[in-house]
Amino acid sequence: MDTSLILLLLLAPFAGFLINVFFGKSIRKSASGWLGTLSVAISFLVTCVFFADIASGGAPVHKPLFDWIAFEDFQVCVGVTLDQLSLLWLMFVTGIGTLIHIYSISYMHDDENVHKFFAYLNLFVFFMIILVAGSNLLVMFIGWEGVGLCSYLLIGFWHKNQEYNDAAKKAFIMNRIGDLGFLIGMFIIAIMCNSLEYTEIQQVIAGSSNEYNWMGVAALCLFIGATGKSAQLPLYTWLPDAMAGPTPVSALIHAATMVTAGIFMVTRMHFLFDNAPDVQSAIAIVGAITALLAATIGLVQNDIKKVLAYSTVSQLGLMFLALGLGAYEIAVFHVITHAFFKACLFLGSGSVIHALHGEQDMRNMGGLKSVMKITYVTFLISSLAIAGIPPFSGFFSKDEILMTAFHNNIPLWIIASLASVMTAFYMFRLLYLTFFKEFRGTEEQKKHLHESPALITIPLIVLAVLAAVGGLISLPGNSWLSHYLAPVFGDKAHVAHHFGTTEYILMAVAVAGGLIGIAIAYVKYLKNSEVPPTDSQMSGFSKVLYNKYYIDEIYESVFVKPLHALSRFFRDTLERMLSALVYGFGGATHALGARGKSLQNGSIGYYLFAFVLGFSIIMFYLILA
Repeated sequence: MDTSLILLLLLAPFAGFLINVFFGKSIRKSASGWLGTLSVAISFLVTCVFFADIASGGAPVHKPLFDWIAFEDFQVCVGVTLDQLSLLWLMFVTGIGTLIHIYSISYMHDDENVHKFFAYLNLFVFFMIILVAGSNLLVMFIGWEGVGLCSYLLIGFWHKNQEYNDAAKKAFIMNRIGDLGFLIGMFIIAIMCNSLEYTEIQQVIAGSSNEYNWMGVAALCLFIGATGKSAQLPLYTWLPDAMAGPTPVSALIHAATMVTAGIFMVTRMHFLFDNAPDVQSAIAIVGAITALLAATIGLVQNDIKKVLAYSTVSQLGLMFLALGLGAYEIAVFHVITHAFFKACLFLGSGSVIHALHGEQDMRNMGGLKSVMKITYVTFLISSLAIAGIPPFSGFFSKDEILMTAFHNNIPLWIIASLASVMTAFYMFRLLYLTFFKEFRGTEEQKKHLHESPALITIPLIVLAVLAAVGGLISLPGNSWLSHYLAPVFGDKAHVAHHFGTTEYILMAVAVAGGLIGIAIAYVKYLKNSEVPPTDSQMSGFSKVLYNKYYIDEIYESVFVKPLHALSRFFRDTLERMLSALVYGFGGATHALGARGKSLQNGSIGYYLFAFVLGFSIIMFYLILA
């Protein structure tokens, strides 16, 4: 029975992909969308069955499906591990994935390639399930590469626009850089542990009395892989550009799937990172700096989706900060709450863009509160959640991260706190510019303003409810989540903070920081009715922030242009020299052959003369030698 359910969990989205690929054009667009949605919903229902069993005290499922690689004493099988961690991840991957599919039915209904879109979405979810549910690093790597491929297809879905193609290629290439690190780390682990199975790697590390220097290198390489997939410094620049894809794609990538893959991998391999404290410190530092850097950029962005994109990078930085401090449950907690409110925010932005017929610049919005009441309320709830305002979900998870940082590294706490204040500011800046004051768009847009249809608003309502109450899974001092994940982390599970004066002060400081950010946004954009300047009017540090610290330009100058120059040198100079050399040898050989051919004149006497002369020269040489 387990095997059948496991196969249904894995293959339902893949079946949806195949049907839409081969038969999608011959069926109605809505049917194609509902078919894709049903396939993911089936995986969600099966996940719920396994999750309920585990939550009620059942044993985790470890199911080998078939042997893949076997030589000498090294074996790799394709298997599935459904434990507390993987099932928790699958719950929001398939659950939020189902909501995004429902949303997409309406959002993409006019697209001529809607069947292809749902095929790619299904394939994306399939590979994400493989990544999460795999029993070893190699199976995880298959899913890891699969979601990278699907992200390329989805980001560049509207491929007739060259900018979208460029964004897709950028995401693909930058992820390949990180993936190389993952691959090297996996090879090192295979050599050191003679296995890629999670359980066997953990046993080898636990049973060793010696320090594994190479295992530290492996942990660093895996972290490099995570920086690519989860958009951390220095491999984060692909994620904001991924906004080129349709809004449902942005929600799927940014909220619940691809960008959380790095978090999942580090969490799954926690026993490796616990034995590499220097790497853990690097993770915490990179996470904190990424959170602050992305937050500063988000302060001045005017594209509604780009603000949310940099918000995602910043929130991922906070998760990595928690991972680096060893607070794995807290990182997972923030992954879950972030999936709720960020999916709602992205889908809400899509609802706004849908109403404005493709407009994404907040400077051309405003006054939508009265027209799009459901979108506004859901957006407000999610904005309060990400700003860390109680009692919404983001308050509980973000407060835990900040509290952990304070008790372990005060400088990192300061950095994370500043990033949190900025988050509150730019999210309410977005809210005020989009939904308040007078409408600043065209008269044509104003005539057609309307609330989105039910297939768009229903997922928004569900996600907003989850964003409001999702924090209840891990209340301070009484965390269901910590208890649930305890079997995964064992004696290294995070111990709940003892709430005393310090903790309450820290909580108050965090809330006050969020309220200050909201208040500054209120004064600037509501009370003073400010509107961000046009691109040409920007100057000073605001221009630097708007241009993202010119990091893309720096990468262009430091890496891309030198590589292009080197490529041109190889193509135009070195290749020509080598070709000339090869052709020169060929020409010389041809000329020599032609000369030798002329000696073949058919005269026996001439041949005998040549023979006697040659024989005489040889004998003369032998005698003299």
